[in-house]
Amino acid sequence: MQKKIIITGGPSTGKSSLIENLKVKGYFCMEEVSRKVTLEARKKGIEHLFISSPIIFSEILMEKRVIQYHQAEKQAESIVFFDRGIIDIHAYLNFSKTKHNIDFNSILKDIAYDQVFICPPWKEIHQTDNERYESFEEASLIHTELMESYLEKGYSVIDVPFGSVEERTNFITNKVF
Repeated sequence: MQKKIIITGGPSTGKSSLIENLKVKGYFCMEEVSRKVTLEARKKGIEHLFISSPIIFSEILMEKRVIQYHQAEKQAESIVFFDRGIIDIHAYLNFSKTKHNIDFNSILKDIAYDQVFICPPWKEIHQTDNERYESFEEASLIHTELMESYLEKGYSVIDVPFGSVEERTNFITNKVF
């Protein structure tokens, strides 16, 4: 049975570096798709789709993450790591205080993860860029929303300690096996 593992956290917490390191070590990883959604919208003249239309952004992201989940199921790999999961969408909508009628419980009936690792806010590595515009304070609020959303949906969340990418990767892989 395939294990599906989420690595989540607010912006600029080292998630993508962990995913890249897991790929280097030969693990099958599903990359974050929100940057791609943002860049596709930018090509259409929308600077920050999540800010201007959080529901549209979330619906597109939901569709892509559901597809990604089902693509992972078709792989022969025994472990699949995901850079964020569907519940992250719920957390970000809560963070932005966006009212929505997305039925996450219905969507999650067919989608389940085995473990959730969360990278906490880390001031020393926090950076902004064209797609990651949240301040450190906002990243901390997002972290809280992520924790609450995963717990609300019945998941235990494992905190990833600060350390080098290698140390953090070893922490995760030791907990998975």
